[in-house]
Amino acid sequence: MAGSTYGSMFRVTTWGESHGQGIGAIIDGCPAGLALNEEAIQVFLDRRRPGQTKYTTQRNEADTVQILSGVFEGRTTGTPISLAVMNTNQISRDYSEIAGYYRPGHADYTYDAKYGFRDYRGGGRSSGRETIGRVAAGAIASSILKDLGITVCAYTKSIGNVSIDYAKCNKDNILTSPFYMPDMEASAAAEILMQEKMKELNSVGGVIECIISGVPAGVGEPVFDKLDANLGKAILSIGAVKAIEFGSGFQAAEKTGMENNDPFLYTDNGKVTKLSNHAGGILGGISDGSEIVFRAAVKPTASIASTQRTINKAGENININIKGRHDPVIVPRAVVVVEAMAAITLVDMLFMSMTSKMDSIVKFFQKE
Repeated sequence: MAGSTYGSMFRVTTWGESHGQGIGAIIDGCPAGLALNEEAIQVFLDRRRPGQTKYTTQRNEADTVQILSGVFEGRTTGTPISLAVMNTNQISRDYSEIAGYYRPGHADYTYDAKYGFRDYRGGGRSSGRETIGRVAAGAIASSILKDLGITVCAYTKSIGNVSIDYAKCNKDNILTSPFYMPDMEASAAAEILMQEKMKELNSVGGVIECIISGVPAGVGEPVFDKLDANLGKAILSIGAVKAIEFGSGFQAAEKTGMENNDPFLYTDNGKVTKLSNHAGGILGGISDGSEIVFRAAVKPTASIASTQRTINKAGENININIKGRHDPVIVPRAVVVVEAMAAITLVDMLFMSMTSKMDSIVKFFQKE
C-alpha cells in the first residue's frame, strides 16, 4: 500500500490497523534538541480517545503512547522518532458478518475493487483509529510550532444544523464542551440534536474551523506546493472530511473584487497588516502574515444501526443493520486530528521555506 507517508522535510508515516496489534507513526526530519516526552504526546491523544462521552464510540481504549526511538534524556536526537499505541479492546466478532457485504458510506467496496482483499475488522487502515499516528505526530509538530510562537486552534463550528454564534464564543469553552464548541449555548443545542438522532439510530456531521496564529509572511511554495494546497491535501486525507475552504471560501464566489480583496496598510510601527482577511491568510499559496483560517466539512458517521440497503459479494441486493460500537458524530474527535494535520503541514512548509533566501542560509553558516 503506497501513500502512508506525508511531508517532504518533516515526514510522517502512519502504520497499523484498527484491530491489529497496534497503531503508530514514524517521524523523520524532527530537529535534535526538542524537549519531548510521552506525557506531552498523550495530552493530544486523550483528546481523540474513545469513550469519553455518550456521543462517542464506547470502545474502551486508553490509547497510551510509547516512544520507541528518537528521544534520549527528554530531548529529540535528530534520528527517526517511532511512536506506538497498542490496541487493547478489539471486539472483532462485531464485524464478522460484514466480510460478505459492503457497508454504505465506507471504503469496503473500493478496497475490494483496488486490492481484491480487505481487513474487514473495523475497517483496517480505513478506520478512524489510523488517525492515532497522525495525532501523535501532530503533538510533536505542535511542540515545534510552540517554540516558534505559532499556535494552531481548531474547534467545532457546527453539528448538523446547529452552529456557533461568534458573539457568544469563548476559547476556554472548547475543552469543556462535549463537542469542542466554543459557544456553550450551541453545545447544549447540539446535545439535544444528538439525542434525537441517536434515538432514530442515525448520525450527523458538522464543520471544524481552524485558526493558525503567528505564522510569518513568506511560508509556502508558489506552484504545486502552495501552503493552502498542501493544507488541503492534509485535511482531505482525513477519512471523514469531504470538503475544505479557506477564508471566505465558497462565499468568495458570490462577492465582487472590491468586496473580497483585503486592503493592505502599514501600522504605526511600520508593520504590514490587512483591513480584512477574506483570503484566509494565504495569497498565491504563500502566507501573508495574518491568521490562517480554514474550515473542514465532516460527513455523518457511516456506521448506523438503522436499516440500510446495500449489496453482498454473492451479487444480491440486501438490507443490513450495522452492529458494533460507533460514534454517532465524528466531529468532536476529529477536531484534534485537524489540528495535528495542520501542524504537521505547517512545520514541513516552514522547513522548506528556510532555504528560500540566501541571507537565511548565510546567517546559518555565520552562527557562532
